[in-house]
Amino acid sequence: MPPGEMTIRPAVIDDAGAISRIILQALRQTNAADYPPEVIAAVAANFSPAAVVARMETRQVLVAVAQAGVVGTASLDGGTVRSVFVHPGCHGRGIGAALMASIEQLALADGLSRLVVPSSVTAEGFYAKLGFMTLRDEYHGTERTIVMEKRLSPPA
Repeated sequence: MPPGEMTIRPAVIDDAGAISRIILQALRQTNAADYPPEVIAAVAANFSPAAVVARMETRQVLVAVAQAGVVGTASLDGGTVRSVFVHPGCHGRGIGAALMASIEQLALADGLSRLVVPSSVTAEGFYAKLGFMTLRDEYHGTERTIVMEKRLSPPA
């Protein structure tokens, strides 16, 4: 996506419905290739608009906004990156990378020297391209999560 066609900004309460829709679409269209239906359903149950609003009270939530509206989201929960999702129709346009660059800036501003992300199987390659290294696998029932880490260095 060319610069100027998208902005990254802090999410506001009015974004909760759009964030919920993007996450649910991504889970059902993209992550469903790597996880069984019961795992997708269990994860999806955590992302209603009301649940998104509740998370906004305890996390730094960002949204990527283009002409079509909110097209992606990511959040920082202490030193943990959470809920990084891009609308399935917008994959491959640099939106996820732009969101992650903004998350790294927030982390550095908070004095953090590393970020951890509990990655889905689906997103492992994405995070690896951004410099995250695998620490371990975790299982929650049949849901496999790959815990990854990136060391941060302040800009020169």
